[in-house]
Amino acid sequence: MNIAVLGAGAWGTAIAIHLATRVGTHGVTHNVMLWARDAAQAAAMQASRCNSRYLPDVVLPPAVTVSADFNAAIRDAHLCLVAVTTAGLRETLVRMKSVQSRAPVVWLCKGFEREHALLPHQVCAAELPGATCGVLSGPSFAQEVARGQPTALTLASADAAFASATARELHGGSLRVYSSGDVVGVEVAGAVKNVMAIATGICDGLKLGLNARAALMTRGLAEINRLGVALGGRAETFMGLAGVGDLILTCTGDLSRNRRVGLMLADGKALDEILTALGHVAEGVYSAREVARIAKTRGIDMPITDAVCRVLDAPYSAAQMARELLGRDPKSE
Repeated sequence: MNIAVLGAGAWGTAIAIHLATRVGTHGVTHNVMLWARDAAQAAAMQASRCNSRYLPDVVLPPAVTVSADFNAAIRDAHLCLVAVTTAGLRETLVRMKSVQSRAPVVWLCKGFEREHALLPHQVCAAELPGATCGVLSGPSFAQEVARGQPTALTLASADAAFASATARELHGGSLRVYSSGDVVGVEVAGAVKNVMAIATGICDGLKLGLNARAALMTRGLAEINRLGVALGGRAETFMGLAGVGDLILTCTGDLSRNRRVGLMLADGKALDEILTALGHVAEGVYSAREVARIAKTRGIDMPITDAVCRVLDAPYSAAQMARELLGRDPKSE
């Protein structure tokens, strides 16, 4: 199968590496075209056979071709994996539409589109109406996927046959891929867990203890479930890989960018300084306000999300956030 991976960041590069070493259902490895927006980056990766910025210690397999030519990347693709940020999703889909690509699309981003508060499938419906599409999500640090460490993900699509067939093509080796029909649930879980990871980073940065971390994650899962069900997701999705699985990883793993944002906020650093130091996109920073806006519109109680937004919009401090959450009146669980 010819697969185009659009976006040569850490996650796009990692999934390209996996796919290029994975034997497909027809008994041969996939041919992978990894598209990089920057021509200099593409040339450097193609020459050095590594992504020196994001995954410098991992070699690109021979079956991965890196190119900055968007049209060439998708021309012969049987499947397009969009590995750009949520903010870049619409632009990428518009480019696909402009060259009349008919390849099925699976996006890997997690978050709500800024200002519009749209989930990725809603962006896709607006730009590529009628396209066969889906979302790949779950607990997955790019570095571990690239190094072939065991990982399990969920591929969700409204087209059950497409979800199942595509999951089979991506599944194999150290990567297990399960199929689902709950696109909304998978997307909401992926977006809101990043907000909860910021909160957990703050909790750990303030050294509030493991009891506090466990309580925060549990109540965070309740917020994800409330919002997800209200938007049309299934409650059981939030107890699966895309839900509690991704929440645990992002809230506790040291490779989590959103957790690192929380840790640095607890240390009193300014948000601009934090984002510059990261050098990567932390989707929770941008999704938090959209999540809070949707929750307010729908009358959904999301106190952790609200508290994170107030810290991000300083001068509300991390310590004030902790005091506010601890001072809330008791309720039934």
